[in-house]
Amino acid sequence: MSSEVPGGLTVLAVDDEEPALQELAHLLSEDRRVGTVLTAPDATEALRILGSRPGSAPGSSGVDLVFLDIRMPGLDGLELARVLSAMASPPPVVFVTAHDDRAVDAYEIGAVDYLLKPLRSERLAGSIDRTLATRTAPPPRHVPMDGGRHPHAPAPPRGFGPPPRQEPPEDEVIPVELAGTTKLVPRSSVRFVEAQGDYARLHTLDGSHLVRIPLSVLEERWREAGFVRIHRAFLVALPLITELRLSGSGYVVRVGQGQNAPELPVSRRHTAALKRILRGRPRRDGDDNGPTMPVARMR
Repeated sequence: MSSEVPGGLTVLAVDDEEPALQELAHLLSEDRRVGTVLTAPDATEALRILGSRPGSAPGSSGVDLVFLDIRMPGLDGLELARVLSAMASPPPVVFVTAHDDRAVDAYEIGAVDYLLKPLRSERLAGSIDRTLATRTAPPPRHVPMDGGRHPHAPAPPRGFGPPPRQEPPEDEVIPVELAGTTKLVPRSSVRFVEAQGDYARLHTLDGSHLVRIPLSVLEERWREAGFVRIHRAFLVALPLITELRLSGSGYVVRVGQGQNAPELPVSRRHTAALKRILRGRPRRDGDDNGPTMPVARMR
């Protein structure tokens, strides 16, 4: 089944619940950037559609974007996404689900976005924005860290500038469920992340939010956005570190300015690597062997 408007993106929506599928197709068709909306009630039909698109090159789906429900009979959405990822030119995938407990799996597969039902047109549009940005982004160029500074970051201390790196990716939005309400927390508002078992607590200026994502996953996903692991329990926005100093029990970092700025412990195994990052030196073998010479107090 499909609806078509000349030009625009070709999008495939997959959901085994007919009302949900029709609602998704309707919202997609209202976006002026979408030209063709294909629908499938299960993974089998989705694969048939993807394999039969006219003009598709070998290993290509002929579809610009796929919106997938996760929990479906037979091959579920995650399994279907893994099948698609084996293609030479796999289509980007956005998961659409009523459950927030598979976000880690979805992002590990390489999902563009993870949307929670009930859907909103602005969130759907944001997923399309992200897809188009990925397709049209120019090759990354190296810029100084302050060229992509965290919105709440102080000016880098003189002499402690991190090395040049690639521009950070588009700001990620993390859905947080609380009492039946989904709050969207931008990654750029997060000062540091604290591990709490299989969960992570995102600390912002406005408070904190618990999400079911392991700290190790966020460490990998947010590395290019300027977040650095300082302890088995803490991940910190590097531009917000204003001080690294030796305390009675080891090194600590200060995050932000002011008397109430939090201080977080730096574990022995992460100390040397953090010093080198703050001094603008590349990481090298042996960084996990503990602290070396002291790092000056930063203001």
